[in-house]
Amino acid sequence: MRYLLVSLLALALLAGCATGPRYETTGVATELSPAEVSASAQVFQGSQVIWGGMIVATRNLADYTEIEVLGYPLESNQRPATNRTPQGRFLVRTPGYLEQVDYAPGRRITVTGTLGENVQGQVGEAAYTYPLVQARDTHLWPIDTPRTDSGPSTRFSIGVGVIFR
Repeated sequence: MRYLLVSLLALALLAGCATGPRYETTGVATELSPAEVSASAQVFQGSQVIWGGMIVATRNLADYTEIEVLGYPLESNQRPATNRTPQGRFLVRTPGYLEQVDYAPGRRITVTGTLGENVQGQVGEAAYTYPLVQARDTHLWPIDTPRTDSGPSTRFSIGVGVIFR
């Protein structure tokens, strides 16, 4: 019985460490950035990519949803590193309908898919060439909750008692 309890506790702790998807990088052009593809799309068309960034806009169209993303380098867990320099914008097309409230501006997303033809568009008044990713899979990262205190970022304790503040 004790072994079962310890095993369940260990399993629960490991499940709490899950951070997101881990897309396979075999056969994926991990060195490509949206800015590089934007400059010479024909060379990279059909390549498999894993890109991530911050959602700028989401549009539901007749047969698919299009997400405009400001690309960032990925961390080791494939989460967009939004504290680093952006790598350019790109469009993600995924079949069907995605809820715009969930895929709202400011949310982080990681996508894996195939590069299609570049799409001409605008950012403000400026013309812009967007690389297009035909999505195979997308992962919407949890919303970061802002901290309200200036204390340490990790608080962990085990025990029984009462805390007074």
